Amino acid sequence: MEGWPPLRRASLALPLILLTLLASCSGASGSSATRTPTIVPATATPAPPDLTVFTNFIYPIKGGCLPKTDVLMPNAPREYRGGVHEGIDFYDYDNCAKITKGTPIVAVKDGTVIRADHGYHPLTQAELDAADKRITDGQANDFDVLDLFRGRQVWVDHGKGIITRYAHTSAIPDNIEVGAKVAQGEVIAFVGDSGTPESISNPDTEEHVHFELRAGDSFLGQGLPPEEVRALYERLFAPLTTP
Repeated sequence: MEGWPPLRRASLALPLILLTLLASCSGASGSSATRTPTIVPATATPAPPDLTVFTNFIYPIKGGCLPKTDVLMPNAPREYRGGVHEGIDFYDYDNCAKITKGTPIVAVKDGTVIRADHGYHPLTQAELDAADKRITDGQANDFDVLDLFRGRQVWVDHGKGIITRYAHTSAIPDNIEVGAKVAQGEVIAFVGDSGTPESISNPDTEEHVHFELRAGDSFLGQGLPPEEVRALYERLFAPLTTP
């Protein structure tokens, strides 16, 4: 996807106060629906952000963990298109769980399905050639180009401006449809390689799930250095502790 190494992989900025507070908590210095952040006038006293939406998430692969290499993490450079990776790639080779074609993908938190690509058709060579030309013409970061390379997807709205995306899936259960309520840990799709160029040239060699967390007008971690991005996601997936 905009996330597979090293080439083709598949923003919107967190409200400044939220991003600053999130970074400070980590000890750092620093859908088809588009959400617009609320801009608080400088003279107003801003309401504190609701940080509870960034806690008690689980990994999209049971038993999974964050990849050790930063190239699979959000905000990693994607030089071929002059952009950055917007999510986490969970591959079999840099993870704590076995990940192969058909491995179940689960909802990271309770929410409502807002996209489920049941009618997806596999990427064709003609589509790939057209996308490659657009990349050459400087359109690599256009939404529809990125969306093409994400393949078959499921999106879940968790409320309060938080949406998660699950890309490159091979299949989606029949009950996962737009408007369906899903519970944390419920199977919503299965690992595949849809949307990857390798799905044409070398099928079944790029199986992974590309997971994105869209927060407000961006992806979580946009613009931050690798160590701060990692700290954000370590906290996101950290088990809740009882005082």
